[in-house]
Amino acid sequence: MTAAAVHPASTPALPLHPMAMKLGHLGLVPFVLGALLVWLIGDRNLDAHYYAALGLSAYAALIISFLGGIYWGLAFVSTSHSPQPFVWGIVPAAVAWMAVMMPAYAGLVLHGVMLIVCYLVDRRLYPSLGASAWLTLRFRLSAVAALSCFLAAAGS
Repeated sequence: MTAAAVHPASTPALPLHPMAMKLGHLGLVPFVLGALLVWLIGDRNLDAHYYAALGLSAYAALIISFLGGIYWGLAFVSTSHSPQPFVWGIVPAAVAWMAVMMPAYAGLVLHGVMLIVCYLVDRRLYPSLGASAWLTLRFRLSAVAALSCFLAAAGS
């Protein structure tokens, strides 16, 4: 069964843009570097450790908020009149904000979980919004980002 048969009001497929792929991969640098810094600094310098973990947490929150915002953009160009993308679009930002306010060992876990949840929601909603071609890239980016958050949480 095709996506159009399941979602009759689906939008045309949005193609992958090479620049978006490059920038998406480049966006993993702060995740990997942040996790690496948390472990390299360790307990030797608690101030630096705190700021490395906070920096990673803030960046994760920014990216998670961006993932929610994508739904607003897709909903604006969609022929569907469902409120679901708009409602879901604010959830990641709210959860990410809460995670930044938590201690790093807990907040970074919540960020990692939220990155996975966002991907799972994307798998369900992207096809109806014409963005299913992006799912492979989203999986790769989400896996590395979530793993970085989990590893940094373990080092906090």
